[in-house]
Amino acid sequence: MGIIRQLPPSVVNQIAAGEVVERPASVVKELLENAIDAGATRIDLSVERGGKDLVRVADNGGGMSDDDLILAFTSHATSKLSDAEDLFRIRTLGFRGEALAAIAEVSKVRCQTRQTGAETGSELCIEGGTFGPVRSCGGPIGTVMEVRNLFFNTPVRRTFLKSDITEAGHVAEMFSRVALANPNIHLTYRSGGKVVHDLPPVAGIRERIALFFGRELAESLLWVEGRLDEMHVWGYVAHPSQSRSTAKGQFLFLGGRFVRDRSLSHALNEAYRGLLMVGRMPVAFLNLDIPPEDVDVNVHPTKVEVRFRDSNRIYSHVLATLRQTFLKSDLHARLQAAADPGVVPAEPMPRGIEPTPAFSTFSPGPVIASRSFELGGGPGDRQTVASWFEPSRPKIDTETPTPAPTWAQSLPAGFARGTDPDFDEFAPPPIPTSAASPPIRPSIPGPSTPPTATSPAPAESLGAPKLKAIQVHDSYLIAEAGDGMIVIDQHALHERILYEELRVRVAQGQVESQRLLVPEPVDLPAPEAVAVLEQVDVLAKLGLEVESFGGDTVLVRSLPAMLPNVEPNRLVRDLAEHLRNQPLPPTRDGLLAELLHMVACKAAIKAGQPLTPAEIEALLDRRHLVTDSHHCPHGRPTALVFTRADLEKQFGRI
Repeated sequence: MGIIRQLPPSVVNQIAAGEVVERPASVVKELLENAIDAGATRIDLSVERGGKDLVRVADNGGGMSDDDLILAFTSHATSKLSDAEDLFRIRTLGFRGEALAAIAEVSKVRCQTRQTGAETGSELCIEGGTFGPVRSCGGPIGTVMEVRNLFFNTPVRRTFLKSDITEAGHVAEMFSRVALANPNIHLTYRSGGKVVHDLPPVAGIRERIALFFGRELAESLLWVEGRLDEMHVWGYVAHPSQSRSTAKGQFLFLGGRFVRDRSLSHALNEAYRGLLMVGRMPVAFLNLDIPPEDVDVNVHPTKVEVRFRDSNRIYSHVLATLRQTFLKSDLHARLQAAADPGVVPAEPMPRGIEPTPAFSTFSPGPVIASRSFELGGGPGDRQTVASWFEPSRPKIDTETPTPAPTWAQSLPAGFARGTDPDFDEFAPPPIPTSAASPPIRPSIPGPSTPPTATSPAPAESLGAPKLKAIQVHDSYLIAEAGDGMIVIDQHALHERILYEELRVRVAQGQVESQRLLVPEPVDLPAPEAVAVLEQVDVLAKLGLEVESFGGDTVLVRSLPAMLPNVEPNRLVRDLAEHLRNQPLPPTRDGLLAELLHMVACKAAIKAGQPLTPAEIEALLDRRHLVTDSHHCPHGRPTALVFTRADLEKQFGRI
C-alpha cells in the first residue's frame, strides 16, 4: 500500500487558513473586500476583543441566493472567475474562492443574506467547518457576516495572537486601508461597542487622510497626477518635513487594492532622494490604474503582492511623475508657529473635492485667521508706523569690481567672476562669437536636462528676486524674501549647488581631476581596500584615480580639481569606510549619486566660516539656478521661510 494519500477537505481548508487567515485583521480584510465586490455603498464593521471574539461585517450589497450561500463557503468556489483566462483580467478584489472556506474552518460563522426582490432572506451557520441547514430569516437587503471565536478549534494558533489592544490596532490599520481606497463608500467601525469611525462617502481621500493621520499631514500634501497611454497614477505625497522612520506611511493602491511592491516603493524613495535625511521614509497615498492584463495579482493568497508585465515602464512613469511634481512645488521648510486656541485652520480645499490641476501645494503650518481690533487702525497701519524706524538702504556700488570669492577658487577650472551683475561664476566659459554678432552667454545646464517646454526650469528661477543677506554666527544668511524673510544654511546650500554642478559634469564626462606630483599610498583595512578597488571605475568618474599598490594599500594618483585642499588620505579613508559599512544603492547610478553627496559635502563652505559680501552674493545668485535648492543632498533643509504673518503673530501684532 502506498504512503501518499489525499488530504481531507477540512485539513486542506486549515492549511489554506494558515496562509489567508493570519489574525483577526485578515478576516476583516476578506469580509470587507467581499462586501465591496458585492456593490455595497455602506459597510458596517464591528469587532470585540480586537476581533478574537467577534468580527461582524454588514453591507447593503446584492446579497446571495440559497444555493450561492452554501457554495460561498465551499473551497475554490467563486462568482468572479469562469476559466483560466480570467486570471489575467481580474477586476475584482477577491477571486480565489478560498477565504470564506478557510475562515469557516477555524471559527464559528453565521451568515444572513437577502437578495434584491426576495421576500425573505437566508441564514447559514457553520462551526469549525461543519455546515448547518439553510433557514429562512428576515433582514434588509444585503449580507451580514459574523465570525466568532477565531481559532477556537486550533488553540495553538490562538496562542500566537497578541493582546486585544494590539489586534485591535491591526484591525484599525486594515480598516484605514480600505477606507482610503474606497472614499465613495460609507464605512463605520465599532470596537468594543464604541464608534471609532463613521465615514460618510466623499469625492476624494484628503479628508480621510486628515482623519486617520492628522490635519497637519493633510495640509502638507502635494497632489500628484500623471498619464502615460492607459497608465494613470494619481494621489498625494507629503512634504519632506512630514517624513517617517518606517515605510508604514506609504499607501500604494492598484485598482483599489492595497499592494506592496518593491519596484513602486523604490521609485517613491528615489523621487525623494536628496529631500529626506538618511533613515527617513516618505509619506504617500498613491493610486495606480493600469489595464488588468498588464498585472498579475495571483501571486500570494493574501493578494498583497503583485507582478507587472513591464515593471521598468511603470517605475519610470511613477518616478517621472513625482519628480515633475517636486520641480513645480515649493518645498522650503516653513516656520511652525505655536497653535493659537483662537485660530481655526482653514480648509485648504472644499470638502470632498480632489484638485483638478496637475499639482497642488499646501505649505505646512497653521493658517492665520483674520481678526478685528476695537481701536482704529489695523495691522497694516501699525506696520506703516513701524517702517518709520527702518534704516534707509545704502546704495550699492556697482562700478567698483568686487574681489573674487575665496571659496570660488575650489570650483572646477574655467570659472571666473566678472563685473556683469548677471555674471554667473559657475557657468561654462562664453562661446566665442563673430564681431558682427552680439556676445551670447550659453545657457546654464540643469542637473539632468536643460529647461525646455516639456522640462520646466526650477520654479524658483523664474523671475526670482535678487536677495541681499547678512551673515550671522558665521553659519547662516538672513535675507528679506517676498512677504517675509528667509534664513539660509550656507553649508547646506553650497553643498546642493556643488552637487548639482558636479552631477551635470559627471553626466557629460567633464569632471576635472588634478594629478598628484607624487602619488600617495593609503593603508586600509583589508575589507575597506577591497571595497574601494571594486569601485575604481565609479571613483574615476568623480576625478579620483586610485589603484592597487599591493596588499591592503591603495595608491591615489589624482583628486577632483574642486577639492584642492583635501588630504588624499582622509578622502579615501572616508570613502572606504562608507563603501564598506553603509548599505549601497542597487544601481551604479545610485552609488555614483551617493558618492557625489560626500564629495560635495567636503568641498562646500563650512559652518563657522566667515564670508565676504561678495561671497554671500555669489552664493545667493547661484541658489535660483539649481533644482531642489530647498534641501541639501542629504535631505537637510537649506533654508527656513518665515512669512510676514508668522513674524507678526510671534510679536503679537495679529
